[in-house]
Amino acid sequence: MDALRAVNVYVLESDDGLVLIDGGWALEESRRVLAEALRVLGYRLSDIRQFLVTHLHRDHYTQAVALRDEVDSLVGLGIGEKPSLDLLQSRGPIAGIEAHGRLLREVGAGALAERFLRAAGQGDPSEHYSPPDIWLTEGTYALAGGQNLLAVPTPGHTQGHLVFADLESGLLFAGDHVLPHITPSIGFEALVPAFPLHDYLTSLRAVLELPDLRLLPAHGPATDSSHARARELMSHHDNRLDECLTAVRSGASTAVEVAGEIGWTRRRRALDSLDDFNQMLAVVETHAHLQLLLTTDRLVLAGQDPWTYRVPDL
Repeated sequence: MDALRAVNVYVLESDDGLVLIDGGWALEESRRVLAEALRVLGYRLSDIRQFLVTHLHRDHYTQAVALRDEVDSLVGLGIGEKPSLDLLQSRGPIAGIEAHGRLLREVGAGALAERFLRAAGQGDPSEHYSPPDIWLTEGTYALAGGQNLLAVPTPGHTQGHLVFADLESGLLFAGDHVLPHITPSIGFEALVPAFPLHDYLTSLRAVLELPDLRLLPAHGPATDSSHARARELMSHHDNRLDECLTAVRSGASTAVEVAGEIGWTRRRRALDSLDDFNQMLAVVETHAHLQLLLTTDRLVLAGQDPWTYRVPDL
């Protein structure tokens, strides 16, 4: 779907067993890879005592809860994920699929919505979305053996996203909040928030308020500076806001029209050259940028069926 081929799962040694940052996706291949990686380190799956999961997306959460009963471990997840998790438990993966289908229609992308809904189907009913054992909040969590992790809420990618900072060792377990090579999606969750870009930019500033730490992302290689990449991401979104504003000034009025005027990926690909899943992400992200421009009075709302925008009168 999103072309990512791996998720990084980090292993911390404590006096009473292993603590894993994220769990991976509950696929048999993923389980085999995790078991083999632990074997190389001299451990087994049964040595896992706790998962600290950065956010609810399936490639981070589902393997943690799938393994929990088997290995007698605990799973911790940010409290901000509870509304989305409650919806996924009551309605299954279709809840998130339908939410994004509705949003696409509201922003003028009805044809894309139909293609996206047909391709997504009902989701995977076997995915594990049972509740965590511990709802994590902001603060310091002490691991057996004296290691402390500071949990910092970083909503934006999802509303309950957390990063974990090991200040003594100079490490930031950043989940999908700060990625080294790509810009994280925003607002892709079962309950779509009103202003995910505002949340995300605020959360990037929260990373800058921490010391500059070695960046350990959930996708891609580790890099030396969490601050440098956070600033790059903020600059990227500043440029995107300018591009969206320019597109509206040139006559585009809906999120899908604006998304069609700006380039995607590092190669600046046209919107219609992307697959339907990535077109959905692009249009949803464009909508988030337009909503932020609306709240800062750089655009005004022209209509709501679909959402349309125009530049304010002078």
